[in-house]
Amino acid sequence: MNYLLDIFTPETWQKFKEAGSTVTGIRDRYRRLARERVNPGDLLLCYLTGLSRWCGVLEVESGPYTDETPIWGNPDPYIVRFNVSPIVVLDIEASIPIKHERIWQYLTITKNLDPDNSYWSGFFRNPFNTIDNVDGEFLTDLLKEQKLNPAAYQFSDSDRRKLASNKIRTLEREVEVEVPDSQSEDTQYEMETGASGSVSDVRESIRHQADVARIGVEMGFHIWVPRSDKSRVLELLPETMHGKFLDALPLNYDDTTLKTIEHIDVIWLKGRSMARAFEIEHTTLIYSGLLRMADLLALQPNMNIKLHIVASLDKRERVLREIRRPVFSLLDRGPLYETCSFLSYDSIQSLSQTPYLAHMSDTIIAEYEEIAEI
Repeated sequence: MNYLLDIFTPETWQKFKEAGSTVTGIRDRYRRLARERVNPGDLLLCYLTGLSRWCGVLEVESGPYTDETPIWGNPDPYIVRFNVSPIVVLDIEASIPIKHERIWQYLTITKNLDPDNSYWSGFFRNPFNTIDNVDGEFLTDLLKEQKLNPAAYQFSDSDRRKLASNKIRTLEREVEVEVPDSQSEDTQYEMETGASGSVSDVRESIRHQADVARIGVEMGFHIWVPRSDKSRVLELLPETMHGKFLDALPLNYDDTTLKTIEHIDVIWLKGRSMARAFEIEHTTLIYSGLLRMADLLALQPNMNIKLHIVASLDKRERVLREIRRPVFSLLDRGPLYETCSFLSYDSIQSLSQTPYLAHMSDTIIAEYEEIAEI
């Protein structure tokens, strides 16, 4: 038996409860991960993102299966499902904050970390991460105790804002949006650190570009980088890889679309099709990379491509909030957060060190990316 993380928002947790608390689900992108990690008898420890609280314990009763019956939406995004037996299912008001001193200083994944630094939250953004047995037993006992003898954990003003509805109804669907404060964290970040654009920062950005390109080459893709960056990227890669870099895009789009595509930091291509596009946000504002991705989807709404913002861990929260701005959530083809994810430099580094990349599908990226709506 393993202890695994199961992720909910306050809204999806409420819908899970209303549906009887016997079926949990994830997006199709995590199907392989679900098949490899989750087995009957495992215990899922349920975590509320946004509020950063523990809310339940579920025992897995089945392997993954596909079911599009609406539970969390119509159409329902969480179609890869498991039958579960509820052991503990708390009301949101009774859920236990992870930053409570009784928990924070005990768990191996949080003790000795600064709770005010967002670096720690990365573990809690991807489903089915394995939780240490000691931590799992502790959390299970704690949640069972809370079920029998509920303690009160008051919501902060920040919690109440997060619980407020951030849904907008369009003609075809309901989408999530977020409107950042008038002085966005991006702007504050630039004021505090300086919009350096220094030679060393530009070199660092090129290095991350080269890392992303290298992974793509090893997986068998052809690579596009902007002409202005190409020579500097190639300097960081072995000559055996240079032949995989394109001098021109083999795409039949109008000039406006092509000009947009040509400025994207890294693109992986198979034949005449783009598979994935990456924006490296090292010396520029996050908003600029997201705008380029949104421009691409606005120009070509039927394009089937995965998009990624690659940045340092300290920009994670800003990326995941900015991507839910109304301007990005109300695109004709659907919200940008369904197509565009965050990849940290650390994730790119870990992925680049994975053995046998040449024999892997690029879907492995799903195990490293973080998405905005959970």
